[in-house]
Amino acid sequence: MIEAIRTDTGDTTDETGAVGGAAAHTAEEQGAAAGAAAHTADEVLRALDPAAVEDAVRKAAAAEIMPRFRQLAAHEVLEKNGPHDLVTVADRLAEEHLTAALTSLLPGSLVVGEEAVHADPAVLEALDGDAPVWIVDPVDGTRQFVHGDPGFATLVTLALRGELLASWTYAPALDLMATARRGAGAELNGEPLRRSAPAAGAVLDVAISHYDFTTDEQKRVLAVLETDGVAPRPCGSAGLEYLHIATGELDAVAFSWENAWDHAAGLLLVHETGGASGTVAGEPFRIAGGNALPFTAARDAETARRILGLLAAAN
Repeated sequence: MIEAIRTDTGDTTDETGAVGGAAAHTAEEQGAAAGAAAHTADEVLRALDPAAVEDAVRKAAAAEIMPRFRQLAAHEVLEKNGPHDLVTVADRLAEEHLTAALTSLLPGSLVVGEEAVHADPAVLEALDGDAPVWIVDPVDGTRQFVHGDPGFATLVTLALRGELLASWTYAPALDLMATARRGAGAELNGEPLRRSAPAAGAVLDVAISHYDFTTDEQKRVLAVLETDGVAPRPCGSAGLEYLHIATGELDAVAFSWENAWDHAAGLLLVHETGGASGTVAGEPFRIAGGNALPFTAARDAETARRILGLLAAAN
């Protein structure tokens, strides 16, 4: 059980230890406190057909996203909250496609999708409910998608009361499909992803919130990572950055926003490959929100503690 990323943290007692007042949480160190909900979660997982979900994700991308890649007309791209926060017809149609497909695969489930929440913030309340919830980002990395960059992904996660059960990270233009299942590990294109850790003394490669999406205060805090032994850079698609952690191409992320659809799939992927995550308050990241920010996810607990220590000292 991934207690580190549950929505309710009142019964969480495990910590890897604190550096600068911040704790990192690993998959192995979680589980006992949330046992009461595990039976229901196991029932949901037993009812799930992962291959059917993967097929639904692939079909949504094939029908709604890829035909529009590098083919978007000007009127098919709109701004949501500013010039860098874009939405396209592909985002909207892919989310509609996935909403219909996923709820049919798991009757009684709900969908919290990025575009649905933008239209009606009350949709987020499903994350605190008792029904299984599909968390969907139809096009993570819309800016890349609009500019013809293949670095975008479709992210789907199944959650129950804040516990992440299974996830699918699909980069159709790169032909990458990463999957994770609670307690069962993770795969990339059908091959197991193995845990790894940075080499002792190696410079840590860290993707951080992009400067175009951060306030001056957030920039100030993240700037503490510009120090010896750490090499920060602006992030691209959050979902693909998490995949890079899982494959060992990246050591950590440090993010200052908490939208569930951006982080759910990747956090499960990282935890199922032996990684760790936590907030600057020394708490598990809560998918439903209300987190102390920024937070980190990393290849191992030691890396997470180091990043959190630096960030906590700046707060």
